[in-house]
Amino acid sequence: MNPLLSPQTLPAFDAIRPEHVEPAIDTLLAEAQTALDTVTAPTFEAQWTAIAKVLDVATERLGIAWGAVSHLNSVADTPELRAAYNAALPKVTEFWTRLGADERLYAKYKAIATATLNTEQQQAHKNAMRNFVLGGAELQGAARERFAQIQERQAELSQKFSENTLDATDAFSYYARADELDGVPPDVQQAARAAAEAEGKEGYKLTLKMPCYLPVMQFATSSALRSVLYRAYATRASEQAAPEFRQFDNTANIKEILALRLEESRLLGYPHFGALSVVPKMAESAESVIHFLRDLAAKARPYAEKDIQDLRDFARDTLGIAEPRAWDWSFIGEKLKEARYAFSEQEVKQYFTAPKVLAGLFKIVETLFDVEIRRDTAPVWNAGVEFYRLERVSPQGRTLVGQFYLDPASRSGKRGGAWMDDVRARWLRPDTGALQTPVAHLVCNFADGVEINGIRQPALLSHDDVTTLFHEFGHGLHHMLTQVNEHDVSGISGVEWDAVELPSQFMENFCWEWSVLKHMTAHVDTGEPLPRALFDKMLAAKNFQSGMQTLRQIEFALFDMLLHTSHAPEADYLPLLDTVRREVAVLQPPEWARSANTFSHIFAGGYAAGYYSYKWAEVLSADAYAAFEETAGEDGLPNPETGRKYREAILEAGGSRPAMESFKAFRGREPSLDALLRHQGMAS
Repeated sequence: MNPLLSPQTLPAFDAIRPEHVEPAIDTLLAEAQTALDTVTAPTFEAQWTAIAKVLDVATERLGIAWGAVSHLNSVADTPELRAAYNAALPKVTEFWTRLGADERLYAKYKAIATATLNTEQQQAHKNAMRNFVLGGAELQGAARERFAQIQERQAELSQKFSENTLDATDAFSYYARADELDGVPPDVQQAARAAAEAEGKEGYKLTLKMPCYLPVMQFATSSALRSVLYRAYATRASEQAAPEFRQFDNTANIKEILALRLEESRLLGYPHFGALSVVPKMAESAESVIHFLRDLAAKARPYAEKDIQDLRDFARDTLGIAEPRAWDWSFIGEKLKEARYAFSEQEVKQYFTAPKVLAGLFKIVETLFDVEIRRDTAPVWNAGVEFYRLERVSPQGRTLVGQFYLDPASRSGKRGGAWMDDVRARWLRPDTGALQTPVAHLVCNFADGVEINGIRQPALLSHDDVTTLFHEFGHGLHHMLTQVNEHDVSGISGVEWDAVELPSQFMENFCWEWSVLKHMTAHVDTGEPLPRALFDKMLAAKNFQSGMQTLRQIEFALFDMLLHTSHAPEADYLPLLDTVRREVAVLQPPEWARSANTFSHIFAGGYAAGYYSYKWAEVLSADAYAAFEETAGEDGLPNPETGRKYREAILEAGGSRPAMESFKAFRGREPSLDALLRHQGMAS
């Protein structure tokens, strides 16, 4: 009766309850342990498929069940589910750590005759051998025990970091008066009023969730209101937060995480975590990453300095703000953009209704990648979640390629940001011989639709929201369109971390193509498509503040890498962040701001000493998209033949070969920085 143990092919998200977690995970851990003992027995043949048929089948079942629990913990957090998740987390971590360091299993993999493996299996085997070493399989005695303890403690701390970030974000609210909301977009005001009414309170409930926070910072004319929200946002999960929120302080978690990462690295023979982190990545070394970031910063800095001077001049001469404060910059930027390009984000937003955007996204995907996307049915965790299937149509009929869940709306108990995750991978199963198709999660945090005069309006997306949706869908396509049959290198599995953002950032480019965009807009009131004149203004503003934005990303990435190479974990990390900002930033936040305390990417999201991957992969994605620019038709539409070549070389290959080989298979050469600088208006 436990839905986590159900043999059905998709998780029963609507039936999973906190009380199901522990008994199911205990059962699956026991099964996985039995499978491990079976394949590591002296009499068991060291043969790839034989091991996969027993061990991989059992660990995949555990992985899917635990993945479902982890997913619910991210999108439907409750105290009960959190407690169940945290109770099972040490056991799951302990098993995976032990599996990755099992000397008997390592010996079996060493004994496999790799000459008998196909190309995909050889790549998976190569990755596995590397991962055994990084997983501590060659450690002995006390070092081995300590390594396992470190993994378990790191899992606990990362989960606590994530919980504190979510709780600190959810805990804050400010009930504004109507006269404080001058300039705030109507749909944001309506949602805030509805939120207050739902609690039986007066006024307008403002929160730190991005669909509320960002429009207030961009449009509210009240500097005092912006100040209240900015301080709350910038001090989340820190000792600088208001006293009632300081129980969510992440400072101690950060220091312990850093100390454990350094200790782990040295146990494995590396001088610091940065060196360990790049081993399975494209980058040659932590030093080469630091050089890459500083080189890009030098190219972007003149543009960023001009950006900030333009803002200061406009603030002084037009807005009468002689000394802008930290909470003024978004407002000044929005006003300058409106003045310079004669449009506002709010004006654009009226044309991007969620259903129309989704239809436009599906149209370009279907056109370029030879699939059809249709609604499908599956158990879901929230009424706003949709489920879809990708099919390939041929004279022989329809073939299922992959499926995905789409969870677009922000809500309480849901982690902020946007992400893609896998539910299961494509796999030619060794136990049944059947081909398993991939399934993905696509999660965003957009504003939901609001009710006006009894009529439910569709959700309105900013152009940034549209870009985010395309980004996550690019990850999803990488996972779902793979044609690789080996579980550990199909889709996103086995892809170098600093290349995994290539397909996602690649898709963002289509959000700036008129031939694509005109099919995905309809004014919320009139149904009229986005006017070409308005699009041209958007395009003119495309690289508005691109220098500042580039330096902002480099600031995060350089801080991350220096934190994991030259920083002493026991020391305060804030002076390092200040040093990085003095080197690369053109805007300095207040002394009390604590952005590091909610830097979930590196402390709870897998990007530790890897945040540079966004800029690294942006070079790849911009160069890849340049191939579409070079082959576009007279109507501006992308060339389907280029789409086919990209699909086959990048998406279908998944992790079955090094990312550089896939890139060169598509472009015929190594990547160049030129396209990125051109796309961002920073070409010399």
